[in-house]
Amino acid sequence: MTNLKIEAADGASKPMTAAQIESFFTILRAANPQPVTELEYTSVFELLAAVLLSAQATDVAVNKATRRLFPVANTPQKIVDLGFEKLESYIQTIGLYHAKAKHLMQTCRILIEQHQSIVPRNRDALEALPGVGRKTANVILNSAFGEPTIAVDTHLFRLGNRTGLAAGKTPLAVELALLKRIPKEFLVDSHHWLILHGRYVCTARSPNCKACAVSSACQFRGQFA
Repeated sequence: MTNLKIEAADGASKPMTAAQIESFFTILRAANPQPVTELEYTSVFELLAAVLLSAQATDVAVNKATRRLFPVANTPQKIVDLGFEKLESYIQTIGLYHAKAKHLMQTCRILIEQHQSIVPRNRDALEALPGVGRKTANVILNSAFGEPTIAVDTHLFRLGNRTGLAAGKTPLAVELALLKRIPKEFLVDSHHWLILHGRYVCTARSPNCKACAVSSACQFRGQFA
């Protein structure tokens, strides 16, 4: 999951109506009824580690590294036992691996000392972990614990502004607008639908509007240009 890079709001002529939002998510749900993150994990801790490693890196790159790391060390204690230098050797193909190794090691020690090696289901406790901010906490709360949170990365920030779904000048503003405007029945899965749509269809430089299943609801002025 790439790190958020603020982009200019590039084209919503007006906000989506409630009916358009309903249609937008009904179509996305029909195409992908059970969306999941593309990060590979088998436990809440593995997800936390993978998301922490994903800042300014692709899910593909993270998965490549964790396929080597997790069979050797996939708990807080095993990461600590592995040691910093060996941890770095497993994740050195990921950007900013030195800082990420430091954060992951510090996070593991806190989990051991303060949380009995269990990833907390609490926003404040999650955000207190090194390398974990609001976006990462939202991913964990949503993907691991099924809470209706939305992690606004570069894709969601772009989509919220571009489509008319939820405009905002900051990630938090877009997050709060999405939580307010998306019907409750779609909230739990909306994070994944929007990330996948932004990653593969409504891309930053060349949105594929002609192939977009939800173009009828979208308010982007540049559609079909």
